[in-house]
Amino acid sequence: MAVNNTVIGKVLPICTLTVDRGRLQFFAKAIGETNPIYTDIEAAKAAGHPDIPAPPTFLFSVELENPNPFAFLTSLGVDLGRVLHGEQAFTYHTVAYHGDDLVAQPRIADVYTKKNGLLDFVVKDTAITRIDSTPIADLRSVIVIRNDGVPV
Repeated sequence: MAVNNTVIGKVLPICTLTVDRGRLQFFAKAIGETNPIYTDIEAAKAAGHPDIPAPPTFLFSVELENPNPFAFLTSLGVDLGRVLHGEQAFTYHTVAYHGDDLVAQPRIADVYTKKNGLLDFVVKDTAITRIDSTPIADLRSVIVIRNDGVPV
């Protein structure tokens, strides 16, 4: 089923997350990050940080705090079994640290089709700010949906 492009500009529910030191350390370990500033508070402070900084790709996980982070796709009629992760990009404004209260405001930025309708693409932009509206980063994810029954 093709995704209707009338959803372009649709604002999705916000998500919030208080950044926790243990979570940052766990995330760094999970991605194989070996720089001690991401796991050791003393190393972070020695490097000029006030606390353990969030590893660069950590911000992707903020939206996963939503009880159903993929509800926006099912609301578009997308079968989650046909979804592929296409692309992820980050534009950073400042660093997030342990103790920061973050707000993620996602919106659908674009919808387009390729391969004669075989693939739909949904582009989602998410602004991550601190609770006081200080910009942290802008995220972009591209989700690919494989469609059935489309002649190639």
